[in-house]
Amino acid sequence: MAPFLVEVTEEDIRRERRKARDLRATQWWKRKRAAGVCHHCGGAFAARELTMDHLVPIIRGGKSTKGNVVPSCKPCNSARKHDLPFPTAS
Repeated sequence: MAPFLVEVTEEDIRRERRKARDLRATQWWKRKRAAGVCHHCGGAFAARELTMDHLVPIIRGGKSTKGNVVPSCKPCNSARKHDLPFPTAS
């Protein structure tokens, strides 16, 4: 099986990052983050300690939409980097 590859242009990345900044300013995101729960480890954190994580990373073709972003603690977000939320064949 071929690896999960999607061609993403620099313009696509810039557009999705801009949309993510706009999404961070919404009440929807503020409520998600205020819950204080990391999507990945389930740990409890102060809202300011949570970051926005794309389940399917922008670099892999993910979009900055409500269905693709979750609150994540910094260690979990850093550990995932550009990984997908499901295993891929090598």
